[in-house]
Order: sequence, then C-alpha cells, then structure tokens
Amino acid sequence: MTNEQINRAIAEACGWHCNPFGLWGIDFSDGVSGSPPDYLNDLNAMHDAEKMLNFEQAQFFEYHLCDIVIKENDVLENPLPLRFSVCHAIARQRAEAFLRTLGKWKEEE
Repeated sequence: MTNEQINRAIAEACGWHCNPFGLWGIDFSDGVSGSPPDYLNDLNAMHDAEKMLNFEQAQFFEYHLCDIVIKENDVLENPLPLRFSVCHAIARQRAEAFLRTLGKWKEEE
C-alpha cells in the first residue's frame, strides 16, 4: 500500500469521511472540514487510532505488530528484546498492524 492509501484507510476506519469535493471531516453537518492526522508519522495519532480496538482486535493487533517488528528488525545486528522492540515500534509499523487487524491491509502487487 502507498503511504496515501494507508493514511486514508486508517482515517476512514477512525470515522473520517472524504466528501465528493475532496474535503475531509468527521461530521459534515456542522460544515467543518479539516485534514485527518498523519498516521504514518505520528505516534500520537496511531495511539488514538489504537484506542478504537476492542479486546479481541487488540490481541490481533499485538500479534501483527510483533510479526512486523520481528521481520523488520535485524536480530543479528540489533539484538534487542522483542518486548522492547514492540514498545518502540514506529508509527508506520503500528499503522500496518492496525490495518492488518481490521482486514484492510492490501499487499502490493
């Protein structure tokens, strides 16, 4: 998935909507629009997104995040404990785990 696709998918999962004019908002009834957070680069935004997960989804999120961290960390050059690495996962890793948890991740072709 491209960065734009990832941000859009997370924004939509968090209740953001894009109207036909390309404006983003949570609730268009008040006429207010804005931009969704930059989930790929903002740990605070991902923290807020993760809050929407229920218990079962949180378990899947944990599984996916561990899997992503294991695959992306070179344990031979960077032998850190898994829990430490997961706690320090970057926003991009959390974004992928979030979308995989919701079944919205699309593999690149």
